[in-house]
Amino acid sequence: QVQLVESGGGLVQPGGSLRLSCAASGFTFSRALMRWYRQAPGKERELVASITSSGDSTNYADSVKGRFTISRDNAKNTVYLQMDSLKYEDTAVYYCNAKYGLTVSWGQGTQVTVSS
Repeated sequence: QVQLVESGGGLVQPGGSLRLSCAASGFTFSRALMRWYRQAPGKERELVASITSSGDSTNYADSVKGRFTISRDNAKNTVYLQMDSLKYEDTAVYYCNAKYGLTVSWGQGTQVTVSS
């Protein structure tokens, strides 16, 4: 069965860094488009970053461009989101998302709180 399990969230001060991980299983990870979404209270879920199956192309929301980096390790079936220079506005639940064939799967989410 398909599983996406996020980890690495927590409390961090403004300007700090966190690295989120998403461990995938139950599908051919190396063929999947992987994405990170986030949802803050009272806001719509938004796409933060995406990475192609081989890792040769990435895309970012304008709000995180230059601060966040998405990467993947296909040998470990894991996608990462390195978050630097964190801001209060980055506070949200972050979700891992996978698209393989016509199927889309979601992780359970991990909370990131940026607070002083």
